[in-house]
Amino acid sequence: QVQLVESGGGLVQAGGSLRLSCRASGSIFSINAMGWYRQAPGNLRELVAGITRGGSTNYADSVKGRFTISRSNAKDTVYLQMNSLKPEDTRVYYCNAQGAWGLKDYESWGQGTQVTVSS
Repeated sequence: QVQLVESGGGLVQAGGSLRLSCRASGSIFSINAMGWYRQAPGNLRELVAGITRGGSTNYADSVKGRFTISRSNAKDTVYLQMNSLKPEDTRVYYCNAQGAWGLKDYESWGQGTQVTVSS
């Protein structure tokens, strides 16, 4: 399995930008997909953006055209570039990895990083 460590959250004014990073360690080769989720207090965690082993990406409708997911050449770090941030983007953002180890699928989560967008 893998361990995930996020960085890059913080406070930004509406219209500003932030870049989140998520570094994976451990069995990197076992990862099939990575992504970013976000969660507000009392709400379910929702997918923001994902990227597969082959490089295909997908985005939540609410962030299309504003956020971009990418990864390092070593495929051990995933980034989320967030532009034109809105107050409603204020959430805790979590990195996620899904993979297979032997015959078992697994899912790993980072510790979360707070993103706060002020109006």
